[in-house]
Amino acid sequence: MGWHQELLIGFDLETTGTDPSASRIVTAAVLEVKEGVPIGRREWLADPGVPIPDEAAAIHGVTTERAAAEGRPAAEVVEEIARVLVGYWQTGVPVVAYNAAFDLTMLAAELRRYGLASLSERLGGEVGPVLDPYTIDRAVDRYRKGKRTLEATCAVYGVALDGAHEAGADALAAVRVACAVAERYEQVGGADLWELHRSQIGWYADWAAGYQQWLRKKGTPDAIVEARWPLR
Repeated sequence: MGWHQELLIGFDLETTGTDPSASRIVTAAVLEVKEGVPIGRREWLADPGVPIPDEAAAIHGVTTERAAAEGRPAAEVVEEIARVLVGYWQTGVPVVAYNAAFDLTMLAAELRRYGLASLSERLGGEVGPVLDPYTIDRAVDRYRKGKRTLEATCAVYGVALDGAHEAGADALAAVRVACAVAERYEQVGGADLWELHRSQIGWYADWAAGYQQWLRKKGTPDAIVEARWPLR
């Protein structure tokens, strides 16, 4: 039985912006999923303590006013998310996140911001296993043209995405895409979880090097693309 037929944990954040080192968490979801069916769910709404830009609110639907009125203190939310994810990792259950390098780097930055223990400190070592269908799909179908957004990749693999940019919907879609990739590519579905985790480290680094080279050819000689995964 492959990993995609076992328990998987979907994870997604919606935030105040696109820079994981400077933005703040607004909403988060952690879903327990078995064979594509959600069997457990945790969701959070945080008050980030800073204004939520209008362009971000237009995407995920949470305004500054709503977050202040209904959201919990950000430090509490960040601590709970970390504790929940670490609990799964400690039992060997993988966390699935689409473009995991963003979400996990974002969580790591928030933990530092509030003086909380890091993910690696809680685990006593390496963070994982992590499954990132964005990175995996880009490696196994390298030359496919078109966008690699979650919505676009869902369409490629026949995965329904209802309510894009809602953390729970995106987390569930990420798991379903990961399972679809595993079903389509035997080398993915049959891989050992930690071997696949470490393969993604190399795949992400290879992509980053290629993208940096492309940017420099296009006239940005000082371009630096972060190559570390799953934490930048």
